[in-house]
Amino acid sequence: MTDTVLIVGAGPVGLTMALELARYQVPVRLIDKMTKRGDTSRAIAIWPRTLELLDRAGASAELIALGNKVTAANIIAGSEPMARVQFDDVDTPYPFALMLPQSDTEAVLERHLERFSAPSELGVELITFTQDADGVTATLRHADGRVEAEKFGWLIACDGSHSPIRHSLGLSFEGGTMGTDWALGDFHTTGSPYPLNELFTYWHEDGPLIFFPMAPGRYRVIASLAPSNGAMPVPPSPEAFQAIVDRRGSRNIVLGDAVWTSTFRINERQISTYRAGRVFLAGDAAHVHSPAGGQGMNTGMQDAINLAWKLAMVCRGLSANPSLLDSYDTERRPVGAEVIATAGRLTKIATIHNPIAQHIRNVVAHFALGLSPVQQALKGSMTEISIGYHDSPLNDIASGNSQAGKRMRPLDDEIPYGAGDTPRFTLRAGRASGEPTPALRSDLVDPAIRPAAHGAGIELVRPDGYLAVSAAARDWASIETYLDRLAKGSRPRPHDAALRHAG
Repeated sequence: MTDTVLIVGAGPVGLTMALELARYQVPVRLIDKMTKRGDTSRAIAIWPRTLELLDRAGASAELIALGNKVTAANIIAGSEPMARVQFDDVDTPYPFALMLPQSDTEAVLERHLERFSAPSELGVELITFTQDADGVTATLRHADGRVEAEKFGWLIACDGSHSPIRHSLGLSFEGGTMGTDWALGDFHTTGSPYPLNELFTYWHEDGPLIFFPMAPGRYRVIASLAPSNGAMPVPPSPEAFQAIVDRRGSRNIVLGDAVWTSTFRINERQISTYRAGRVFLAGDAAHVHSPAGGQGMNTGMQDAINLAWKLAMVCRGLSANPSLLDSYDTERRPVGAEVIATAGRLTKIATIHNPIAQHIRNVVAHFALGLSPVQQALKGSMTEISIGYHDSPLNDIASGNSQAGKRMRPLDDEIPYGAGDTPRFTLRAGRASGEPTPALRSDLVDPAIRPAAHGAGIELVRPDGYLAVSAAARDWASIETYLDRLAKGSRPRPHDAALRHAG
């Protein structure tokens, strides 16, 4: 049997998946039926948590050098500033939203992937596949008509919202479509009322108008149109876009020539399971939602990062625990559901048309967004640093103020969690904990023990930077037991362990 992983779909999600697996020395093939990459911007926002995770592969610095850092978001109702959210005080090494065209993001990920001699294969389409207990047999067709059949260990569907793999598996894409058409355009623009590091949204009686600053003199503009009625409308002309800006926004804003325009409808859908045997689904193949908040690409890339280290451990023989791969669905599906719900709520709030309801919305939003707890919750959601896996089957005991499943903030002077060519856990321990036992599995843990981030106890951090175990000082036996179960196949038992240490 081969452990080569076939990844279908070479967009940001597939590229991230391939990069993570390749750097962990797992053989991959990344294919896409497109014969050349698109040069349009498409998804443009990369949020702090995604940058934290991409830093493990060394990609974040190059992305940041190409993009525009946005440190604040503004909401204007009529002509009055109503709310402001700042990101520059968020507890992360990357306190900003990075605006970067998807075409540039893909190019950076592709360059990093090529370092591992695993470039994407364009013009190669998955025709059929079957799976059994030993792997997945796939039939591939090349652009020149050549057909090949190959056995793979695993298949990962990163093939988008219309995923043929999802259809082949018979997985329903449950949800619906919001009833409004939308337009977007990338324009050369003058007269912005805000600096280049701030995005802004107008709440207007006709609908929202949103400006994302991509580069000096260039903005992504998004506006709601009329209720959906039949076929998708053609994108508005630059003159029509300007008329929307004049009515809903500021007449000082002047749109120049359009770099790219498009229309879309908002779907809110999710599959009931992210795994079907030896097939996994990630990104838009598993979930789609409103672009409000710009979370879609980020959520998909974090799907890939969550799955990759687990699959690498299995492929490399470091873990025989069935709950490890099952935890991908357990952890990521609730995240996808929350993103869908949050983005949907934001869209519905922004598209209220009833004048009385609009007034109530504006008053409530102005008050609520002035409260620190609301601000902090919104920042955590938007930047994605509040994402955690607190109900994961991989969690073990928690003690003190540490909670298993939470994000462990990367420290500026440390190597990122999970960096390198092996998916190892990281130990953090206080001085009172002494040295680990000789029986601790060195193949699963980075040999360099770091100072404890919280108190004097012991913390075991996953390769994706989430807390797996929090143990009392000197309780190396709990760490040893956890790693042994992870390697040998019995499921970690968090409730038993918690009871054992409760006294």
